[in-house]
Amino acid sequence: MKVTVDAVVFGYTEDELKVLLIGRKFQPFKGMLAFPGGYVLENERARETVTRELKEETNVEVDYLEQLYTFTKVDRDPRGRIITIAYYALVNPSKFNLIADTDASDAQWVSVKEALKGTLAFDHKSILEYALVRLRNKIKYEPIGFDLLSDKFTFNQLHNLYETVLGKTLDRTNFQKKFLKFGILVPTKEKADIVTAGKKPKLFYFDKKKYEKMKKSGFLFDI
Repeated sequence: MKVTVDAVVFGYTEDELKVLLIGRKFQPFKGMLAFPGGYVLENERARETVTRELKEETNVEVDYLEQLYTFTKVDRDPRGRIITIAYYALVNPSKFNLIADTDASDAQWVSVKEALKGTLAFDHKSILEYALVRLRNKIKYEPIGFDLLSDKFTFNQLHNLYETVLGKTLDRTNFQKKFLKFGILVPTKEKADIVTAGKKPKLFYFDKKKYEKMKKSGFLFDI
């Protein structure tokens, strides 16, 4: 039995939730879309393999990375008995220049909706479905969504992000009141380069240090 890792990397761009996929350069499933990943080497921990494979195959480095699940279906890989440890990550796609290398013939951001409609290699569609459920659950009780945004953002961008990830409409007034009450959004003196309702909206940033300090005191984030 061998062990591999797979990286489900979510990004948010053009008002869409996307996932990072590679085109497989070799068999099995040559030419099909799949997650970046590979075999865990003898001298590596699984987490080290994920970060290495991501860098080698896509040129992406991640800050937020969490173990998702271990997939052990007997016939999940035609090469033999191989289990995979899946991780999921959140990044801002604009921070990276994708470069496909090693086992990848291509690296691209694909709409999650399109990825779920299409065909992915191995059992990667099932893994993506599992990761999406995890993301939707976690973003409601931990502010991980900020990892998908630029360092500075408008409130409208934050609201749109949550609606997109959760796949449902959120009352803007209630959403804004709740977020501002948390005290973890800091307004800046800067304005966005876009015009909304006849004016340029204010930019905010997420005070991560304050959030971590509040969390240690028992603060409950809940959207």
